[in-house]
Amino acid sequence: MENNALKENLESLFSNLGRFIKTETVVGEPITVGEVTLVPIVSVMFGIGTGEGIKGMNGTGSGGGGGAVISPNAILVIKKDEVTMLPINENNNLDNLRNMVPDIISKINVKKYKENDKKIEEQ
Repeated sequence: MENNALKENLESLFSNLGRFIKTETVVGEPITVGEVTLVPIVSVMFGIGTGEGIKGMNGTGSGGGGGAVISPNAILVIKKDEVTMLPINENNNLDNLRNMVPDIISKINVKKYKENDKKIEEQ
């Protein structure tokens, strides 16, 4: 009995997944404005979960849930024979931080060397 409830939950969660995650979700429907066609490019993250519990003779319980995040990444611009990709968030904070790390480490090392040289000179 309990396995049937879990199976029903899983089937219910997955039954409409095909309608949600498809090519048009990642590469949006083209928008034509005059001679220019714009095609949105997005990231899709989707998660689901289901569970079931049994409490002796007092019954059972089961449930499920899901969630999704859709984030725009870029716009593909098509104008006659020219194709251009325009990033929506070119200055990603994590990428900026990662790019800054070598410079920060270099500055810290230079400061340490200067402090060590100063201590040696004072002796």
